[in-house]
Parts: sequence; C-alpha cells; structure tokens
Amino acid sequence: MSLKDRIGEDMKAAMKSGEKDRLGVLRMMRAKVLEVEVASREKQGRDHQATDVEVVEALSSYAKQRKDSIEAFRQAGREDLASREQIELAIVREYLPRPLTDDEVRAIVVEAIAEAGAKSAKDMGAVMKLVMPRVKGSADGKKVQEIVRSLLA
Repeated sequence: MSLKDRIGEDMKAAMKSGEKDRLGVLRMMRAKVLEVEVASREKQGRDHQATDVEVVEALSSYAKQRKDSIEAFRQAGREDLASREQIELAIVREYLPRPLTDDEVRAIVVEAIAEAGAKSAKDMGAVMKLVMPRVKGSADGKKVQEIVRSLLA
C-alpha cells in the first residue's frame, strides 16, 4: 500500500472512530499530497500519481512547518498552541521514515567527504550535494550542514 493510500485509509478510520483532531491533520496531509500531484502533473503528464518519495518530501516540508510553528509559539509564550502543533507533528511523523541519528548522519558525511576528496570548508558544497540525496526525508538539512562543517573544520 502506498503512503498516499495509507493516509486515505487512516482518514476513513479516523472518521469512523470520531477522532476529529487526527482527521484534520490527515486531511491537511492529503491536501499537501494533492498539491504535489497537481504540480508534478504539469511536468510528468496528466495520469501521474505521487510516488512515495514525493509524498515523503511533501510531508517532511509539512513537518518542518509544524516544528517552526512550535518554536514560534513557545517564544511568544503560547504553550497551548505549541502543544497543539506538537500533537500534529506527532501524527505527521507516523508517516515519515525514521529520523537518522547524529552518528548515522556523521557516517554518511564521512563517506561523502572521502568520495568527494574534500579537505577544507571550501569543499562543503560538493559534500552537501552528495549527502543530501542520501538523507532526504530522514535528516534535517541544518543538522547535516552542522556536521559537515564540523568535520571539514
């Protein structure tokens, strides 16, 4: 079952069980998936369906928005809104691949540094080009950048 289908099935289950909060988040997730499909249909053709990779990218973006909202609400002293966003983020994470640990990211970065023959911070762009496709959806870009920078320093 594709990720898109799983979201649809879980929406039906949430409707039947009366989970309004979960249903709202699943509807937003489905809307993000449909946005991706519409955008890719312009490039790929009318019959194009979103792949799991495209769905993960869309959901990762949605999760990042939730994280940013949580941070903003906490800075503004709105813990009630932050906790609501935290619940949404937990639901979205159920559909994303397991996040990589710092050690796993570090291992991928070390491999990419060797592959690129990087020796200084000037080679950071080449290393990032190799690393990001490997960690897409599983690691935060800022975290990857910090690790690359620390290893090239």
